[in-house]
Amino acid sequence: MIKAILADLSIIKERDPAARGLVEVLLCYPGFQALTLHRISNSLWKYNVPLIPRLLSQLTRAFTGIEIHPGANIGQGVFIDHGMGVVIGETAEIGNRCLLYQGVTLGGTGKAHGKRHPTLAENVVVGAGAKVLGAIRVGENTRIGAGSVVVRDVEADSTVVGIPGRVVHQSGVRINPLAHSALPDAEANVIRNLMERIDQLETQVASLQTYIQDSNSGRKTTEMFPGKAQSLKDREIIEFLGEETTN
Repeated sequence: MIKAILADLSIIKERDPAARGLVEVLLCYPGFQALTLHRISNSLWKYNVPLIPRLLSQLTRAFTGIEIHPGANIGQGVFIDHGMGVVIGETAEIGNRCLLYQGVTLGGTGKAHGKRHPTLAENVVVGAGAKVLGAIRVGENTRIGAGSVVVRDVEADSTVVGIPGRVVHQSGVRINPLAHSALPDAEANVIRNLMERIDQLETQVASLQTYIQDSNSGRKTTEMFPGKAQSLKDREIIEFLGEETTN
């Protein structure tokens, strides 16, 4: 437990430029306080101590605004930044060096017993207000954009945005954990793509109308230059809608 707490302190110093000293972190960082109290309640939970772990988690919630079920398994070097409104369910698992912002929910689906909350691999960043729901797995080095809702497994080294969450980028490049807001605007790209196609089709329709009018009046018809064909198999649209939607 001591090793995990030291790792939590170290990651705060590494990732938060506002952290000016040990005493400040101990007294003024609710994310660190909630994790420290959780590690105590989790140890009691594993020893099947009745009631006390749940009571301690409720006191932690009242004190920090962060609700972590004592059954959740959390790795070392985890940073909950600010943290107000963060909810972590009973069977959730969080890997080493993960970063969670305020309002994040690692929630369960269904009422069945057993695994029903998500698993975050190492070095996952979950943006403010994002919801990760169900017994899914999020691969290492993945970024989940602020406000996203993730309900399906995500492979490693991915960037996920939207509702429901869609993978808009995947590579082996190591991410910057503090750049959770520097995400591509998938909706804007798709809308721009479709608007360009609509403009092209309107031009073709106008050209066809002129061609028909010229033919009916006996005038010499102008040569038509149809636009380049374009289908919904465009890469941006596939990434946004998902492969199964466009088939």
